[in-house]
Amino acid sequence: PKCVEGCPVDVDIPAFIKLIEDGKFDKAAKKIKEKNSLPAVCGRVCPQEDQCEKVCILGRKKEFEPVAIGGLERFAADWEAEHGTVKVPNTPPPTGKKVAVVGSGPAGLTCASDLVKMGHQTTLFESLHKSGGVLVYGIPEFRLPKKIVQREVDYIKSLGVDLRVNSLIGKLYTIDELKGKYDAIFLGTGAGLPMFLGIPGENYNGVYSANEFLTRSNLMKAYLFPECDTPIKRGKKVAVVGGGNVAMDSARTALRLGADEVYLVYRRSEKEMPARIEEIERAKEEGVKFMIL
Repeated sequence: PKCVEGCPVDVDIPAFIKLIEDGKFDKAAKKIKEKNSLPAVCGRVCPQEDQCEKVCILGRKKEFEPVAIGGLERFAADWEAEHGTVKVPNTPPPTGKKVAVVGSGPAGLTCASDLVKMGHQTTLFESLHKSGGVLVYGIPEFRLPKKIVQREVDYIKSLGVDLRVNSLIGKLYTIDELKGKYDAIFLGTGAGLPMFLGIPGENYNGVYSANEFLTRSNLMKAYLFPECDTPIKRGKKVAVVGGGNVAMDSARTALRLGADEVYLVYRRSEKEMPARIEEIERAKEEGVKFMIL
């Protein structure tokens, strides 16, 4: 099916939707988890409109919209969690192989879960005090609740993954030292370095990269300062430069931090914005003002 071809992890989409149609919600969640260990996360933030839903046969007919695959995935995952039907699948006999996974973001979590399902002993190293990577430091609570991420992490740990937080590779162990302890190493450290514009004034106080701004507000709870140690500058008039999902997250976060006006500045047209359509619509609904070409 085209929708399966459009899914990066080849979830059997027709099968899990049929199970939902038949009222077998727990089996639908189990079917999704055969390929995807993060269904509650993916159901919320995966860009389905550019993947499975984009090639949905129903959506290609003029009189119909695509099947809401992401919404159905989210429903199945949430139903399973709320009704306590989460079951840990049987893992195969140990292969005797040991693998180190560096970084517990979406890539690291997925890799680790797939490895233990193959029977490999897997250790997952995370430099921060909380696992989840961009899911916890980058995506705001209003878009992806932290308890949802923790639920997915707990499931992956239940499979047998040895998760170690506060473990900075390069300081705790070098890569060469890991090579001596493990048969294979997967590096899933993310694309954490921000891009700047290279213009005068971008190093002024009160100018943040989206990475720093969202990390301060999401992971380090800067909005609670001085109760929490990390301060953040709260502007009454805020400009966000960019047109992607991260820009939308930053603009909506600025509003929640108390800004009176938030402007989203983008060099192209709205149609050319890389952000998801629903994220653009939500930003507008909340009062973000768009300054575009």
